Amino acid sequence: QVQLVDSGGGLVQSGGSLRLSCAASGSIFSLYAMGWYRQAPGKQRELVARITSGGSTDYADSVKGRFTISRDNAKNMVYLQMNSLKPEDTAVYYCHIDILTTTHRREDYWGQGTQVTVSS
Repeated sequence: QVQLVDSGGGLVQSGGSLRLSCAASGSIFSLYAMGWYRQAPGKQRELVARITSGGSTDYADSVKGRFTISRDNAKNMVYLQMNSLKPEDTAVYYCHIDILTTTHRREDYWGQGTQVTVSS
């Protein structure tokens, strides 16, 4: 019905940059919000950044000034530009979308996750 594919993770040195991408496809009528979450071993999944249909954004305090979320509505894609990466950013990053389906149901979906590892 609806599929998410997130990608762009990898191994990077402290201070480096990565850009994560997420492509959504399927029976999407409208996107309420798109965002990125992350989960490190032994820790809860946390919101990293989110962008709403109105263009407003939210960021975790730990990434403000370093990460930027953006979207391409025509392509149903969302991106996370990560700069000045720190070892504490190491986690699996998950794309998330909150949508209205073509049958007018409110649903949300998760990507499979992409590993980001930042070495010191």
